[in-house]
Amino acid sequence: MQLNGCFLFMRRDIFQAIADPTRRAIITLIALQAMTPNAIATHFDSTRQAVSKHLKILTECGLVQTAQQGREIYYTLEVEKIKEIDQWLEQFRSIWATKFNQLDNLLDQLKN
Repeated sequence: MQLNGCFLFMRRDIFQAIADPTRRAIITLIALQAMTPNAIATHFDSTRQAVSKHLKILTECGLVQTAQQGREIYYTLEVEKIKEIDQWLEQFRSIWATKFNQLDNLLDQLKN
């Protein structure tokens, strides 16, 4: 988006980022250890450029951070952002638990 000759970049949403299976796989990889883009790219059947685009999106939404070590850039998972996803999902866990308990009760009644 451009406004008066300046470009405005909209911050990406974490849920947009995790909607893509490749980005979820990248998150899983770097949750275990910090990795360079080249190391991440070896796990996928796509170009290094495609992996870089996914990393850019993950960085823009704050799910990953970068750290420079010598010439290499390492990507690490931002755990606090993952906690935001978990907190949002928590509301559904209680609903699902209630529904499963109701189903268990119904099955017990039918069995008796």
